[in-house]
Amino acid sequence: MLTFIFGILMLVVFGRILMFAIGATWSIARVLFSVILLPLFLVLLVFRGLIAIAFPILIIIGLVTVFKWAD
Repeated sequence: MLTFIFGILMLVVFGRILMFAIGATWSIARVLFSVILLPLFLVLLVFRGLIAIAFPILIIIGLVTVFKWAD
């Protein structure tokens, strides 16, 4: 009986730790993408002469940011 209770409590504790780790990883990935990779991608597009692609992407991202920030 104690083994069963221990097993259930262990699943609960490590389940919560797993959910916290997934949330933290998602936050880190989102920051990495939005602060480092996306601006780098846009700058590389401009340096390659693809401003016709980079400019609309920048406008779309800006509009999404403005409307998401308003919520």
